[in-house]
Amino acid sequence: MKTFLDGRWLGLSTLLASFLLVGCSLAPTYVKPDVNAPQAYKEAPLSIAESGTWKTAQPSEQIQRGEWWTVFNDTTLNDLEAQAIGANQNLQATAARLKESRAIQTTVSAGLFPKFDAGFGPTRERASPASLLLPDDAKVPTQTLWRAQATASYEVDLFGRVSDSVAAAKAQTQQSEALFRSVQLALQADVAQNYFRLRELDAESDVYNNTVSLREQTLSLVQHRFDEGDISELDVARAKSELATARSDAMTVQRQRSISEHSLAVLLGKSPAQFSMAASPLAPIDIQFPAGLPSSLLERRPDIAAAERAMAAANSRIGVAKSAYFPSLNLTGAGGFESATLGDLFHWSSRAFLLGPLAGTELAVPLFDGGRRKGNLANARATYEENVATYRQQVLVAFQEVEDNLSDLRILEDQTKTQADAVAASSRAAVISRTQYTEGATQYLDLIDAQRTVLQSRLAAVQLTGIQAVSTVNLIRALGGGWGGETVMPASNVNVAAR
Repeated sequence: MKTFLDGRWLGLSTLLASFLLVGCSLAPTYVKPDVNAPQAYKEAPLSIAESGTWKTAQPSEQIQRGEWWTVFNDTTLNDLEAQAIGANQNLQATAARLKESRAIQTTVSAGLFPKFDAGFGPTRERASPASLLLPDDAKVPTQTLWRAQATASYEVDLFGRVSDSVAAAKAQTQQSEALFRSVQLALQADVAQNYFRLRELDAESDVYNNTVSLREQTLSLVQHRFDEGDISELDVARAKSELATARSDAMTVQRQRSISEHSLAVLLGKSPAQFSMAASPLAPIDIQFPAGLPSSLLERRPDIAAAERAMAAANSRIGVAKSAYFPSLNLTGAGGFESATLGDLFHWSSRAFLLGPLAGTELAVPLFDGGRRKGNLANARATYEENVATYRQQVLVAFQEVEDNLSDLRILEDQTKTQADAVAASSRAAVISRTQYTEGATQYLDLIDAQRTVLQSRLAAVQLTGIQAVSTVNLIRALGGGWGGETVMPASNVNVAAR
């Protein structure tokens, strides 16, 4: 009786000690590395009133950003964005990868709970004499036993192997969620950029169409003067050449427009044959997003959040690798019915149970593995270091993208005004040159130069408008999209400090 009680208390003590050690993680304490974020952007210094209070960045990339593209007040763009979100295949693939990560997390999390199984069937066996407390030379017959029983198994999380695995899987799922939002934001920006590019080409097409019309009028004028004997045939040939060149350039723009339209169709999840857009020249974009604090960029950029979650997952896997150096404890048990005949299987007297491991030892202690655990731990630590470097690099690239686009928009604001002056001046010069040529006061080459200057000035103005629209979208994308509490405003109303 005393032996039975000692064994029972020993088992209970072992079980109690096991549960007291549950959750003892060996993973290093996770701390996000310092990235030395500046307090303000170089290209958009903030005044004291605008800068607010400096704060440590907290993950908030999951903040609802809303439909940021609606700030452009373009119903066609709004419709295209809705189509892309619903049908783009790259986004669908990313969503599927997110489902995969969530499924893996569910699978890994199952290790926190006991596993129960039930079985039924016969076994053919012969027990050893010693197991039946018989003499060594006793004859034990071979018999068939029928069993209907339930089994339970549970790995006690002594040193955090299970909990660290779950933490790593959870962080990886969060990384997949951030990557999904990153791909979604990139898709939205790509749709807007392709749309504005298409509209820019429509505006260029208008410039060339007007140029072709002007060249036709000029050819008519030159032909008339040639017929009157005022000029040589050389001017007529030059006028025809200019007209043909303008028509060819117009065809080049149409070819580029077709390619751009096809690219936009694919972004919308459609075949190019299923999509077309009516021509509509691009209007100037005169809005700006407030850059905010650099620390907020670390919060809102989904790609930065993904890199940070990858670090957290790698940190937890270090704990998993460390736990391999320590014992593992698996609790197992089985209970049900057992009999020599199927007819007696479910009698009360046929009940049976088994506690403890069905095979092997209950407490497994690693002794020698040829350096496998050492290699796994070194690999886990190296992976974490790699993710730290990737995170810091991603932050640097994010700051660069914001600074680049802030600089672009700041300079483009003045450049578009200067180019508008150039268009006005060249147009006036072309009018004067045409008048003088009509009156015979100047040569045809002077008229050609003036008209070419107008064409180049107008094309440059249109292209700057397109670049400004794309840079605006790029800035929104670099800032992580639009978000509540910070609204866009006309560029003329943005308070920009002197540089």
